[in-house]
Amino acid sequence: MSVLEAAKALAPRVAQLAELGESERHLPDELVASFRSAGLFSMCVPASLGGGEVTVEELIRTIEAVAQADAAAAWCAMIQSTSGILTAYLGPEGTNEILAAGDAVLGGVYAPLGRAEKVEGGFRATGRWPFASGSRHCNWLIGGCLTEGMPPRLLVFRADEVTIHDTWHVSGLAGTGSNDFEVIDVFVPFGRTCDIANERPVIDNKLCKFPVFGLLALGIAAVALGTARGAIDDLLELAGAKTPTGSRRKLAERPLVQLQLAQAAATLGSARALVFETVGRCWRSAEGGEELTVQDRAELRLAATHATVASAQVVDAMYNAGGGTSIYRTSTLQRRFRDIHAATQHVMVGQPTFELAGRILLGLETDISTL
Repeated sequence: MSVLEAAKALAPRVAQLAELGESERHLPDELVASFRSAGLFSMCVPASLGGGEVTVEELIRTIEAVAQADAAAAWCAMIQSTSGILTAYLGPEGTNEILAAGDAVLGGVYAPLGRAEKVEGGFRATGRWPFASGSRHCNWLIGGCLTEGMPPRLLVFRADEVTIHDTWHVSGLAGTGSNDFEVIDVFVPFGRTCDIANERPVIDNKLCKFPVFGLLALGIAAVALGTARGAIDDLLELAGAKTPTGSRRKLAERPLVQLQLAQAAATLGSARALVFETVGRCWRSAEGGEELTVQDRAELRLAATHATVASAQVVDAMYNAGGGTSIYRTSTLQRRFRDIHAATQHVMVGQPTFELAGRILLGLETDISTL
């Protein structure tokens, strides 16, 4: 069974456990075990290291399938799977240590919010990182660190080396458990560190031709697209069953609802098509051994950001079409509304991305360090 087929098979149970994940503010243990065994956490780990090494298209479709059931569960699958790409950049000593037990689940934060001092054999690090999605079920956590006289570096910490702070009290994506984590004067051997901006991957496969930040943005877009598709499905079910107060007609018979649904379907379909067209073109370049150009990278980020924004518009339309039913916490439309507006706040798909892509399309000098 492919990882996409596994995701589709798990989707009904994901939907059943969505409320539990939201109330407990982390991915339920049952889903952690299921995702691990199905390979949803290791989709980006190189095949030579025992991982899935899926295509980017399969990564997006798989995350989408989970997000149709629950955005928070899909977000965890997305963060853990894209974090796995780091194993392609670490040396053999680091990957052997991380993958030795056969059940590695990676997460963390790439932003250089910690400080690391180079010492014999590695680095000593201190720092605190917010938004560490899935931190509760990760056994390895990545933290970006500033290092004196060197570019920022990613350090991989064992779970028993970090303190997780219960900070994740939020409106949307509550089930992701995106708490802060902290380390104080922790030694990390050199083999568990890398500089993804300036160092070539040790395992240079087609997946590694895609920029790490671009891959993350596409993962977020996949969560958004699946959430929007789920919202349309919710409205379709509701429209056929609900007769609004003061009306004799089903919700589905209202011209305004018909208009909103048709426009939402077109908006979602066009945004999704742009993502797959752009990814497909860049994947063909990767298959040919070509490095992606700056414009390729900009267009990937643009497609991902557009898809996320368009998905939020779709969810908003379906939420509004649902009327008073949408405001109850028992409504999946309500949860999707909160989840999608949490997803749009991620820096990889934020509004400044449009400015970044626009500058590159215009041929202007641009800082591409996070592209």
